Amino acid sequence: MEALGALGNLLGCCAVAGLCGFVFAAYKCGLLYQLFHKAETKSPRNGGESVAEVLRAHGVKYVFTLVGGHISPILVACEKVGIRIVDTRHEATAVFAADAVARLSGTVGVAAVTAGPGLTNTVTAMKNAQMAESPLLLIGGAAGTLLQVRVDNGFTFICQWCLSQGRGALEIVPTVRKALAIAQSGTPGPVFIEFPIDTLYPFHLVSQEFAVKNPPKGLVGKIVNWYLNNHLMNLFAGAWETRDVSPLPVDIPQATDDQVQKCIELVSRAKKPVILMGSQSTLPPTPVDDIRKALEDLGIPCFLGGMSRGMLGKDNPIHIRQNRREALKEADLVLLAGAVCDFRLSYGRVLSRRSKIIAVNRDKTQLLKNSDIFWKPTLAIQGDIGSFIVRLSKGLKGHRCPVEWPQSLKAQDATKEKANRSKADEKTEHHLNPLKVLHCVDELMAEDSIIVADGGDFVGSAAYIMKPRGPLRWLDPGAFGTLGVGGGFALGAKLCRPESEVWIVYGDGSLGYSVAEFDTFTRFKTPVIALVGNDACWSQIAREQVPMLGSNVACGLAFTDYHVVADGFGGKGFLIGRQDEDRMSDIIKQAQKEAREGKATLINVLIGKTNFREGSISV
Repeated sequence: MEALGALGNLLGCCAVAGLCGFVFAAYKCGLLYQLFHKAETKSPRNGGESVAEVLRAHGVKYVFTLVGGHISPILVACEKVGIRIVDTRHEATAVFAADAVARLSGTVGVAAVTAGPGLTNTVTAMKNAQMAESPLLLIGGAAGTLLQVRVDNGFTFICQWCLSQGRGALEIVPTVRKALAIAQSGTPGPVFIEFPIDTLYPFHLVSQEFAVKNPPKGLVGKIVNWYLNNHLMNLFAGAWETRDVSPLPVDIPQATDDQVQKCIELVSRAKKPVILMGSQSTLPPTPVDDIRKALEDLGIPCFLGGMSRGMLGKDNPIHIRQNRREALKEADLVLLAGAVCDFRLSYGRVLSRRSKIIAVNRDKTQLLKNSDIFWKPTLAIQGDIGSFIVRLSKGLKGHRCPVEWPQSLKAQDATKEKANRSKADEKTEHHLNPLKVLHCVDELMAEDSIIVADGGDFVGSAAYIMKPRGPLRWLDPGAFGTLGVGGGFALGAKLCRPESEVWIVYGDGSLGYSVAEFDTFTRFKTPVIALVGNDACWSQIAREQVPMLGSNVACGLAFTDYHVVADGFGGKGFLIGRQDEDRMSDIIKQAQKEAREGKATLINVLIGKTNFREGSISV
């Protein structure tokens, strides 16, 4: 009897184990999933429609792309729901354009590219977006789900989040919603979703591709057919069930009340405070106009960098543009409001050890970058910049920085500006003085102008001379320093602000990356103005390579007729050389007129060499 009992127990255990194994196998094969979610095999719908529904619900107005068969269902579906599809001449430009839209609109910029080289062409642009902290969604096509290797493309180290959406069409909606929320949460940045081609096309087309033309006979053939059919049903099980497409909550870190109070106490005791604003100050949810008013109420001298350029307008008494290093040596308190101690602040070495330093940043890594090496924060706060500045200003209501301090810095500013202006009047050995050209353009730019900076030496000079007229009117690549952003940034900017005059300040080297986008400007009626500083050289490098190493190898270009290239793409080109110096203003005004009338224009300015910014080394 005991033996029979033991045998019964053994058989019972085997039965339970077998049942568990069966349930597990059914789960892995998706059979349980199919019990609760049926595949609508007659439906003409496709996964691209699900993507489009989520994007529309999140206020996305544009999807930038270079077309490819893997992503066609997404593009067609987006167009049907009113999202404008803008196709560019290079995938990197599509991402740069989405980056610009994200910066200017306060929403997530979206780009979609096809599989393989279409995706890998975006790597630099995605890294640029990461370092610029731009909320951006890149959608990539991929081979079908039967091929198991996914997201092995280097994007995991660039993006906030990466996912291959290979589980089936039912998961498209929650995946896109999650990606859009992650892109905007914490420190914003790019996210990437890979959609296998069979999750995007309708059932009847995918089923044709799954059909085996010469199936093996017998049991093997039946197993193959069963596996393929089961996989197909899993892909479409519950695909068109009603799903919530509304935006998920976005997590934005905030300074605590205690931290704000400590800052109030430190600032109220300071005699010579300085604020260094970084690009994070322009991020939602605080409107930039509220931040500007808060800064003006504080009355503290401000240096503006990155996207914060222009936040205080053209000639605000607290906006200091020159002699930053000297001001930081003299300051008794420095507020790093999104400014990072990387190469732009000499890794913190420009900060005085005698100064109280308050650092505020959404990203903990950026907040403490190079700290305890060259600098040490008195107070480090992980939180949103805009809301912090507004709270600080309210807490210091009635208190203003001693007026003598900003007046002193402004006087030094004026002296430096005058010296820079005098350099613009010097004659160059050949062609035009680039500083004179930039001063001329700065004086003629419309008040609503947006400036896109794409270049090295010429753009470096422009940063000193050209003054953005208001908030969110200066676009540069950011910390990654990428060349080639010009075409994409200008495209996105003009679409976001169609009434604004959009200028691209190009070096002749950087122009080569995106000059073909004049075709895009023409096709999509985005009449931007490109100003090309043409000195037939990679001057940012040559300026130091030649005296240091005695050779200009690889630095030379040609005085190419870039204005003719613009004409060829349907734009309008202008040439300005030394012989045109007296009528330079008239030619620039004519270019502005052409842009107002709908023509993308390019002003090819032949420039000479100056010693302005001498000693500025690029490596």
